[in-house]
Amino acid sequence: MNNGSPLSSGPTRRRMLALALAGTALPTLMPRLSHASQNTVVVSNWGGDWNDRTVRFVEKPLLEDKGFNVVRDLGMEPERKAKLLSEKRIRRASSDLIHVNSSDAFELKQQGVIADLDLTKIPNYADVVEELKAPYFVPWLYSGVVIIYNKDKVSEPPKSYAELWDPKWAGRIGLTNQLYFNYMMMAGLVAKGDMTSVEDGKPLLEKLVSDSQPKLYAAHQQLQAGLANGEVDIAINYKARGLQWAKDGLSLGIQYPDEGAIAVTFGACLTEFGPNRDAGYSYLDAMLDPTAMAGLAEASLYAPANPKASISDETRALVDFTPEQRSKMRFLDYAYVAENTATWLEWWNKSFAG
Repeated sequence: MNNGSPLSSGPTRRRMLALALAGTALPTLMPRLSHASQNTVVVSNWGGDWNDRTVRFVEKPLLEDKGFNVVRDLGMEPERKAKLLSEKRIRRASSDLIHVNSSDAFELKQQGVIADLDLTKIPNYADVVEELKAPYFVPWLYSGVVIIYNKDKVSEPPKSYAELWDPKWAGRIGLTNQLYFNYMMMAGLVAKGDMTSVEDGKPLLEKLVSDSQPKLYAAHQQLQAGLANGEVDIAINYKARGLQWAKDGLSLGIQYPDEGAIAVTFGACLTEFGPNRDAGYSYLDAMLDPTAMAGLAEASLYAPANPKASISDETRALVDFTPEQRSKMRFLDYAYVAENTATWLEWWNKSFAG
C-alpha cells in the first residue's frame, strides 16, 4: 500500500491464479463468523492509508456509528482475489464485499465469484458517472494516466503520450512497474490509435528503452523520490498521484494527454457467496454517500464517482476532469485485458524491465 491508494491498477493474474490453485493451502485470515447478526458485514480491502480513509469517511460514520459491525479482511489485491476464487468450490465466501479496480472486477465476474447488483438497493448509484458504471461493480474513485512534470525544469511539457518518444526527453522520464499494462496500452494507442493494439505498441516500447532509457521504479514512492531528487523530470502516472506528490511539496504540473487519459477506477463488488448480502448493499450505498465522497476526494485527491459529492468548486477543479477531458478518456476493454495480462507481464519483465 502506497500513499493511501492501491498499489496498481492492473490485475496480476498469473500470481492470483497460482494462489487460487493452491487454495486449500491458503491460510484463513479471519476467524469463522456466525453472521447471526444481519448488521455484520465482512469487507475485503487494501490496508494502509487506503483502509484508514475507508474507515474514517465511510465505515465509522455511516455504518459502525449506526449499529453495523464491520469486520475487515485486509491484504494485497492478488491474495484477496485468490482467496475469493479458492472459496468458490465450497460456495461460501468469507467476505461480503471486495474492494478492487474495475479491471479485476470484470475478471472476478468472469470467474463467477461476484454478483450482479440489484441497483434498487443502492439509491446513490443513480448519480454515478455514466462511463464508470457496470452491473456488478460500484465505482468509487477514479483517475487517469497523465503526464506529470517538474514545473521548475520543464517549461513546455509533452502534450501527448506520443511526444514522450521525442529525443529531448531521453533520460528524463520515470515509469513504475506497477503501471506496466497501462504503459503497454499507451504504446498501442500511440501506434494504432486504440486500446487493443498492444502488440503493435511493443516495438515502440523497445525503442523507448533503447533510445530514451527511461528510469524504471519498483513502486510509486520510489518514482516520487526520483522526481524529488532530480533523477527524472517527467512521470507517467495517475493524476491523483501527481496531486498527492504536489501536496507533499513537489513543484509539479499535470498535462492531460491529447490522446485522452487511460482511465483507472476503484470500487467494490458484492461477493456471489457472501453470507450477508443486505448488509453488503448498505455498505455499497454508504460508499457513494455525497458527504463521504467529498471527504475521500479531499484526502486522496482521486475524483469522486458520484458528481454530487459535496466538494468545493476549487477541489473539484483540482481532482476531477472537465467534461471535455472525460469525453476523451480511454476506458479499458476488460475482456482484452483479462485475456492478455499474464503474457503482457511476462513480456514486460523480459523485454522492458529486464
